[in-house]
Amino acid sequence: MFSKRNVLIAFMIIIALGILTLSLIYDNVDDVKEDKKTSVKIGVSIYNQYDTFISSLVNHLTEHAKYLEQEKGITITLDMSNAGRNQITQNYQVENYIREDYDIICVNLVDRTDASVAIDMAMKADIPIIFFNRELVEKDLQRWDKLFYVGAVALESGIMQGQIVVDYCKKHFMEIDKNVDRVLQYVILEGEPTHQDALIRTEYVIDTITEAGINVEKLGDEIANWNRAQAETKMSQWLKSIPNEIEIVIANNDDMALGAIDAIKKENIMDPPIVVGIDGTKVGLEAVYNGDMIGTVYNDAKGQAEGIIELAYSLAFDEELPEEIELIEGKYIRKPHIIVTPDNVEEYMK
Repeated sequence: MFSKRNVLIAFMIIIALGILTLSLIYDNVDDVKEDKKTSVKIGVSIYNQYDTFISSLVNHLTEHAKYLEQEKGITITLDMSNAGRNQITQNYQVENYIREDYDIICVNLVDRTDASVAIDMAMKADIPIIFFNRELVEKDLQRWDKLFYVGAVALESGIMQGQIVVDYCKKHFMEIDKNVDRVLQYVILEGEPTHQDALIRTEYVIDTITEAGINVEKLGDEIANWNRAQAETKMSQWLKSIPNEIEIVIANNDDMALGAIDAIKKENIMDPPIVVGIDGTKVGLEAVYNGDMIGTVYNDAKGQAEGIIELAYSLAFDEELPEEIELIEGKYIRKPHIIVTPDNVEEYMK
């Protein structure tokens, strides 16, 4: 028989053990709370901060990062670096992000054919890379399951730009055809020589125009590196060497289209050629609205930025992407292009 004293001692021991167990459980819960990830560091290297489209995309990156911070109750550190069109500089930037233990690295490649150094470093450090806007070679993207690409489909923009020209010619060809030869005389301003978008846009815009039954003649083709000032210089040279012969200026992006317009206005051309661009930047849309451009192709900088930030968040916190964002083949987030003309430009200016 146990004495009352022994029973009481045993009961007190049981209570003490219970309190100790609960204390350990609460301590573990606190440790879990402390260990729960509440922040993410994202390093972003862009090829050139003075590119108008990229500048817009970067602004949208910052905006959506702030939105996601509030929605998720987390901290997002977004560190931007400008590679200044130098691939070696960009590789150093990626190396620094890895050294500083960033969670995700986002890269707007200087040279789309030279992604191997960045990929090798990221694979060794086990840090995912999201490439954006300037699409790397597919075999490089397939090297590792933590490499991704966010951007549009380049050939879409070329086809749509061609369709803008075709639709305009159907209504106004007699006005455009200055020498009444029923041939569309054009010059084209291209982006960088090795850039996939420049090559594809140049090919598909002309293919689309000719497939519609419009005869064309190329009077000039110059590289202007997406740059407004360079495009103005090239256009000025054409206006001096082949005055009154150019019927349309086709530019791989809005900045180069605007450079051509700058040159036309400075030369005070009485019967100027029509101009068409791509990207739908703020200044490009204004040019369409003002009648300086017959149209542009909207490249969704905001949608791409949201895709980049949402993908970075999902990778860092191991969460699913929002339903409205599709990760194609486990690798790609694609945003469609949209034709913009004076008929719908106000929608996009908002």
